[in-house]
This record gives sequence, structure tokens and C-alpha cells, in this order.
Amino acid sequence: MQNPGNATPDRFPAEARFAEGAQFIAGRPTRGTSGRTHAVVDPASGEEVLTYELAGTADVDRAVAAALAAFPGWAATTPGERSDTLHRFAAVLADRAEDFARAESLQCGKPLKLSREFDVPGTIDNIAYFAGAARHLQGQSAGEYSGDHTSYVRREPIGVVGSIAPWNYPLQMAAWKILPAIAAGNTIVLKPAELTPLTSLLFAQAATDAGIPDGVINIVTGTGREAGEHLVGHPDVAMTSFTGSTAVGKRVAEIATATVKRLHLELGGKAPFVVFDDADPEAAAHGAVAGALINTGQDCTAATRAYVQRPLYEEFVARTAALMETVRLGDPFAPGTDLGPLVSHVQRDRVAGFVDRARAYARVVTGGEAPEGELAKGAYYRPTLIADAAQDSEVVRSEIFGPVLVVLPFDTDDEGIALANDTPYGLAASAWSRDVYRANRATREIKAGCVWVNDHIPIISEMPHGGYKSSGYGKDMSAYSFEEYTQIKHVMFDNTAVAAKDWHRTVFGDR
Repeated sequence: MQNPGNATPDRFPAEARFAEGAQFIAGRPTRGTSGRTHAVVDPASGEEVLTYELAGTADVDRAVAAALAAFPGWAATTPGERSDTLHRFAAVLADRAEDFARAESLQCGKPLKLSREFDVPGTIDNIAYFAGAARHLQGQSAGEYSGDHTSYVRREPIGVVGSIAPWNYPLQMAAWKILPAIAAGNTIVLKPAELTPLTSLLFAQAATDAGIPDGVINIVTGTGREAGEHLVGHPDVAMTSFTGSTAVGKRVAEIATATVKRLHLELGGKAPFVVFDDADPEAAAHGAVAGALINTGQDCTAATRAYVQRPLYEEFVARTAALMETVRLGDPFAPGTDLGPLVSHVQRDRVAGFVDRARAYARVVTGGEAPEGELAKGAYYRPTLIADAAQDSEVVRSEIFGPVLVVLPFDTDDEGIALANDTPYGLAASAWSRDVYRANRATREIKAGCVWVNDHIPIISEMPHGGYKSSGYGKDMSAYSFEEYTQIKHVMFDNTAVAAKDWHRTVFGDR
């Protein structure tokens, strides 16, 4: 289906809001100095909504210098002071929620209902969570572990964090990078994707308006090759956090390793969706459509490989295809739209290429084409279900990052779990069964950072997000994220007041 209604005319006024530039350094917006410009394009229409000056290496240097200057003061604030400021930040963002939702939908093409009901409230909740978590940065409690000494553990901020966020969830990824870093007392320079900088810039401005000091949060909007690599390699950046493709993550790791930085990587995924023969078939079909199509499939945890035990296979294929055909493509700002465009025509064409090549070895059950008519000018692609592909085929092995679900059958539970694990990735997965023992086995044996049971996609601020294998390492969200953004220091006090200690004799002198 398409064209569910007319779009509202009140779109986010990007040109007016970012007239001062698309960089945010030391508490104020500014223009990039690379000498090159870039256009933010509405993927629903192909129209440019903002042309801005890209950041160059000099802008990265200024941002890092601002973060470095702000670090001692911010690190010295008490956990309670940081918590209070973050609570104010959550309130400011809540007041501006509609602005954030419209900016996110404009630059990404995601339906306004997704921005309003998922991206923005999820981000506000993240801020509120870290406002509380800032007060809980304890180390191990003190104790006399050697008998003659008292030991305790301090958690200390690392310094300046240089983070790179992707284009699929610009607001949420900015929050996932920024919040644990600053809650722990670090300062940060974030490079958003140059396709989608709008909500990262709004986020930094809202933080400043809430009272977070100048220089604690800085945004540089430039290319990965220039601004991104310079940020990762900068000698004053103590840690890098990157979310994006595994291929680019390898390059980030190479650069970060040269300066021995702390490194956190959240990379690609190819999530399995394992349906056992005792599953509720209607729930599984609904879950597959929602899990595969969220954010037009541009989600590294999206359901991409459905493995269905043979007794349910044909029913699952038919029901999932039927549900996909009810999904309404349309303008992201139209109230009835379910599915918006992909982020760009380049990404749409990449997805189409995977599907077109699959026709030679698999069955395209539904979808597999761009819509015609009014939507043809946008980067739209119909929800697509592919069946009967081989396990070693391209659509099963590669990350497509679009509204495409591949379905394969399996016979035994052993086979289903083995197929789920037959991937270089390990970010997320789901298991569908009404047998608690069967489901529990799947959660133990599937190698992924998150395994849902009888659902696929929900995330919560209190729980960690991160992967196994080629999906990277380290965690976003939750208290576990502080493991990425703090240094652990052991402090040891002598309790004896004895000058010549017994252990000294192992180095000099006699007993």
C-alpha cells in the first residue's frame, strides 16, 4: 500500500535553525572551515533542506581543545551535581520533543510516529536513566585484602572522548555516546554522520541550555575520511566509541591502536529470528514484520534471517507476506504512514541490488521493487520477503540494511541454533517458542549480545546493548556502559606504620 494520507506542511525549518552553521564547539554553533559544503536531503522527496560547511581538521582540533579545557572542571563536579544537570537536560528535551521528532523524520525519512513514539521518548528516558546512574559510580568496597593494607577501587573519568555515530538513529546514537561519557565525568567530541547531523546539533544545544558547561559536549560535522579519522587519531582524545559498519570499524581500530586509545565498537549485525514448531505462528509473523521493517530495516538489530522449523514454514511465509502487503508506504509526515524511505537513493539502490541478484537463486515472495507514482521521487522500497535462499547465499550472509527479510527452513532444534550462529555477526537474535526449556536453550546457545524470546527489537535504558564476534565489543546504555567510560584505579594504604616491612627482605637485607 502507499499514499495513506497527505503530509502536514509544518516540517522542521532546518535552514533557519542552523543558519549559524552545523558545528557546535565550546557551547555555540559555528561554521565548518574545510572549504567544502554538504547538503542534508529529505529522502522522501529528494529535496535539499540544509546546505552547510563541513568540518575540517582545524575544527576537530578546536573541538578537542574545548573538550580538553572543560574536562578538569566537569570531572571535578560531584556525581550529584552531574545528576542534577542531566535531570534538567531531560526536562529541556521533553519540552522540545516535537522539534526533535520532526527534525529526525526530515533528515532520516522515518515516519513521524516512529520518531515521536520511539526515538525521542527513548532518548529522554536515556537521559533520565543516566541522571540517576551518575550517582552510582562506585568501585569495589574497601577491605584489608593483604592483611596489612586497606584497598579500595576508584572509578575515574578517562578524559576527552571522540565518538562517531551513524545515520540510522542519529538522535539515539548521539545520546548513547554522549550520556554515559558525561555522566562519568568525561567530555566529548561527537562526529555525527554528515547525512543526518540535525538532531545531534539540537541535542548539544539543549544540553547547553540545561546548564551543561561549554566544551563538555561538542559536535563536528564532517566526512569520515577527514574529520572522523582526525578525531580518532587525535593525541588528546583518550577514547574512541564508534557505531557503524564492521568494515569501517576495522579502520577505526587501526587508527585508534596507533595511539593506544580505549576503544568501543558497535558494528554490523545479521540478526537471526528462530521460530520453533511450537511457536505461536501469528505472534511470530507479526514480530517478524515489525522486527524486519523498523526504521525501514535500517537497524543493525533488525530481524533479517528468519529460520522457521519446517512444520510452520509455509504458513509463516504466507502470513508474513500477507502482513507485509498491508504496510503503508508514504510521506513520513503523513499520519497514516507505516514505512518511510531509506536514508538516501544510494542506500535504496544498494538494497535493490541485493534483491535483484537474489532472483537468480531464491524466490521473492512479495515486494522487491521501488514504488511508482508520487513516491518514485523518494528513496522508497517496498517491504520484501525472500524465501528458499541457500545458507551460503549473499542475502543470507551480508548485511542488507533495508526492508528485506529472508526466510529459510530447518528441521531439528540443533540445526536451527547452528544456522542462527552461522554468521560472522553476533549483535542480536530472537527465539520463538512456548516451551520454556527450548527457549532457554536458545538464549544460552545463540551467540549474540541480546537474545529476545517471543519478541524482537525492544530496548531499555537499564539493559546493555552490544555484540559478539564481528559485531564489536563494549556496551551502550545501562550501568555496564560505565565500564567503557571510566578508568579503574586501585588505591592501597599501609596500615602498619612500620618502616622496615618484612617483605622488604625479599629485595635487600636479611630477616
